Amino acid sequence: MKVVHTIQELRDQLRGQLRIAFVPTMGNLHDAHLALMAMAHQHGDPVVASIFVNRLQFGPNEDFDKYPRTLQEDIDKLQRQNKVYVLFAPNESEMYPEPQEFRVSPPHDLGDILEGEFRPGFFVGVTTVVLKLFSCVQPRVAVFGKKDYQQLMIVRNMCRQFALPTEIIPHETVRDTDGLALSSRNRYLSEVERREAPRLYRVLNEVRARLRAGETDAAKLEHDAQRELAAAGWKVDYVSVRRQRDLRVPAREEVAGGEPLVVLAAAKLGATRLIDNLEI
Repeated sequence: MKVVHTIQELRDQLRGQLRIAFVPTMGNLHDAHLALMAMAHQHGDPVVASIFVNRLQFGPNEDFDKYPRTLQEDIDKLQRQNKVYVLFAPNESEMYPEPQEFRVSPPHDLGDILEGEFRPGFFVGVTTVVLKLFSCVQPRVAVFGKKDYQQLMIVRNMCRQFALPTEIIPHETVRDTDGLALSSRNRYLSEVERREAPRLYRVLNEVRARLRAGETDAAKLEHDAQRELAAAGWKVDYVSVRRQRDLRVPAREEVAGGEPLVVLAAAKLGATRLIDNLEI
């Protein structure tokens, strides 16, 4: 695996390649990231990964400065897996040599709901850096995890509307044996919080089971789920049932009629904010 730190080095390594598969990350790699690399390996050659902690997607009170940066450990993991041909690991001055005044703004009805409501500007930062990385890598396919469900939809829509020659391939959420979705932020959890954390997945499963059993009052299901989490000490941002196709709130008749749905949640356990979702 070749490790490069500049855009020019990256382009030199990839010149003439037409089947590039790309996995963008912020590092602190775990098994879910490695699963994305393995899927990319099935869909293209060579596989390119990136590690860049993107300041643009962090709010003023979020964890940019303490976000785990473990580059050498990440390199070791990727070398052992042997799926990645080039790792692009730029520093901030390489990605943003001047203030990034041109930015990509998702439409309000998708970018300002759910995660966008509680993390203003987050998706502007995500789409801007993804578009810039795509410009650098020129991938034929890119793999994104379903854990970040709204992000996946926004990136896919961005590619379609800008006519980018990159197919976005989703990967199912990778979970620990107790159901907790793998995340770099899980390392912030204390031992007690780690034992409590799988409750988020269980609550989403309860919502899904009740919908499958024929309940149609999504607002009541959301309320019950939020109440259960709050009673266990969580600070809930949202538990929300939405349409899969556009993340809009479904009408009751759509719920009853079998509209494909997804239930999404974000909540803090102690100081750690976790997100998860389940398709229905």
